[in-house]
Amino acid sequence: MASVDSQPRFGQSVKGLLSDKVGSCSGDVIALTRQVLKGSRSQELLGQAARNMVIQEDAILHSEDSLRKMSIITTHLQYHVEHSKNLQDQLRHLLK
Repeated sequence: MASVDSQPRFGQSVKGLLSDKVGSCSGDVIALTRQVLKGSRSQELLGQAARNMVIQEDAILHSEDSLRKMSIITTHLQYHVEHSKNLQDQLRHLLK
């Protein structure tokens, strides 16, 4: 009869071990889920950073183009100022 009494204890022991193992696996699944979500968030942040870099690159290229155009306009205006000074000098010379 001792073996009959030990069977329920063994069954309870196995159930306890199984319950512990299930709890441990549940904890592992939760940890894995957190890591996947963290990795997903990291990918999302990297994607956003890449999009921001493209936007900044476009802004830099646009600024560079604007500076080039302003440089051309400045050169053109300097030419006109110089030409105006020459015309002023010629008029002064003629009016003397």
